[in-house]
Amino acid sequence: MLELGVTGWALALLAAVMVGLSKGGIPMAASISVPVLAMVMDPVAAAGLLLPVYIVADMFGLWAYRKEFDRRVLAIMVPATTIGIGIGWATAEVVPERWVTLMVGVIGALFALNALFRHRPGARQEAKVAPGLFWGTIAGVTSFVSHSGAPPYQAYTIPLNLPKQVFAGTATVLFSYVNLAKLGPYIALGEVNWHSLGTAMILAVPASGAVFLGVWLVKRMPTEIFYKAVIWALLLISLKLIQQSIST
Repeated sequence: MLELGVTGWALALLAAVMVGLSKGGIPMAASISVPVLAMVMDPVAAAGLLLPVYIVADMFGLWAYRKEFDRRVLAIMVPATTIGIGIGWATAEVVPERWVTLMVGVIGALFALNALFRHRPGARQEAKVAPGLFWGTIAGVTSFVSHSGAPPYQAYTIPLNLPKQVFAGTATVLFSYVNLAKLGPYIALGEVNWHSLGTAMILAVPASGAVFLGVWLVKRMPTEIFYKAVIWALLLISLKLIQQSIST
C-alpha cells in the first residue's frame, strides 16, 4: 500500500470522488482526477493508481445506465478508441506526456469556446462516422495517457444534441470499455502493480458511492444547464491542462 500522508489521502479521496461522478454521468469530472492526484505524486503513477478505481466504479455506472446509451455512437467510437489506445501504448515511452496534455487542452479549449458562442440545444443529430473515428482515436490516446478522454468525447457528442441521460450513459459505457482495454497495457508498462493495488481498492469505495451521486445530479439537472455545465467544465479543465503542460 502506498504511503500518501494526510494531504495525499485527502487529494486521493477527492480524485476518487471525481472518478465516481464521471461514471455516474458527468464525464468531465474524470479529467480532474489525475491532475488532482498529481499534486502529490508522479502523474504516470497517479494514472496507474486510479485505473483499478475506474474499473470498479465502471461496474456501478454500467448498471445505472444499462438502458440509456446511443448504440451508433458506441459502434463508431469503440473501434476508434481501441486504435487510440494502441497508439498511446506504442508511443508511451517516446512522446512526452506534456505534449499530449497540451494537445488535449488546446483542442478542448477551442471547442468549448466555440460551443459557448454557437451551441444551441436543438434536434438530435445522427452521429457521423468520420468525425467519430477522429475524435474516438484522440480520446483513446488521451485516455491512455492521463484518463482525459472526456474532452474529445464531448467535442464529438455535444453537437449531436443527445438527451442528457443518453449523453451520460454513452460516455459511461464507452469509457468502461476503454478502461478495461487499458488494463493489459498498464500492467505491461508497470503502471498497475501490487504495490498500489491495496490503495486503489480503498479508493474504489468512495468512488463507487459517488457514481450514484452523479446519476442523481444528471437526472435532476435541466438539460440546458447540464450542457452549459459540461461546456464550462470542459473549458476550465482544458485551460488547466494547458497550464499543466507548459509548467511541467
